[in-house]
This record gives sequence, structure tokens and C-alpha cells, in this order.
Amino acid sequence: MEVLLTKTPQGYMVPLSESEAEKCRRFKVGSTVRAEVSAMRNWKFHKKFFAMLDIGFDAFDPPESEHRGLPVQKNRERFRKDCIIAAGFYDAVANLNGEVRAEAHSISFASMDDEEFERVYSAVADVLLQKVLRNYTRADLDEVVDRVMGFV
Repeated sequence: MEVLLTKTPQGYMVPLSESEAEKCRRFKVGSTVRAEVSAMRNWKFHKKFFAMLDIGFDAFDPPESEHRGLPVQKNRERFRKDCIIAAGFYDAVANLNGEVRAEAHSISFASMDDEEFERVYSAVADVLLQKVLRNYTRADLDEVVDRVMGFV
């Protein structure tokens, strides 16, 4: 289990948010836990990336279709991966049938530094503008994301 913590001025490590605190509630008071700690990249920028993806996902309207008699539904995780792949951040991998497919790079804090994540953010914004948010400019997208994040 991964838990995001922040350091207080008193030197304590506390959960970053209520959802992170919920993860910690499974441990009894006074229990000893082992943790590997590492500094992570800009958390607010990471949240901004997901706010931008949410805007694109909400606007994404795939055609109605079926697969083996089941209705095809849009999926937030698949959408995120497809945007990252379309932005050029992927590895080519083979499946059991020998077919090659694209596997999105991980955007986890451990997998990517701030500089690379900024490149991903910008490239995914371009993908969203080209494929989903065609009536938006980059300035429009930035304004909406900032509003969602509470920056405006």
C-alpha cells in the first residue's frame, strides 16, 4: 500500500489528504509499520494533470457500439492510458499471440521526474485539443483547468 504523507513543521509525517488518512486507519494506534520514503514531484501539478484529463474524459463521447454482445463503455483508466500513448509516451510490447501493442508509460512519482512529467502534461494537452476538445484553444483549456483547480 502506498500512502502520501507531508512533513509538518514539528517534524511529523501526516497523511496528505483525507483519502490518504483513510488508508492509515487500518493500523492500530501504537502499531509499528515499515515504510520506504522518497520525495515526490510536484503534487499539485500531478492533480492538475488529472483535472485536465477529467475535462477531456467528460467531453469524450465515443460512438455507441458493442463487443461480443456487450455495450462498449468509456473507461477513465483506458482514456488516461490512450492519451499518454497518443502523446508518444509508451513502450511497444508483444502479447501471447505475438501481436504488438502500445503500453503507456507509468506516470507514478517513482517512474518520472518533474521535467519528464511536464513534457507528458504538455503533450497530453495537445492530444486532448486535437482529438476531444477541438473547440478549445490551449488558453481555453488552461483557463478551465485552473478554474477546476481553484486557481482562478
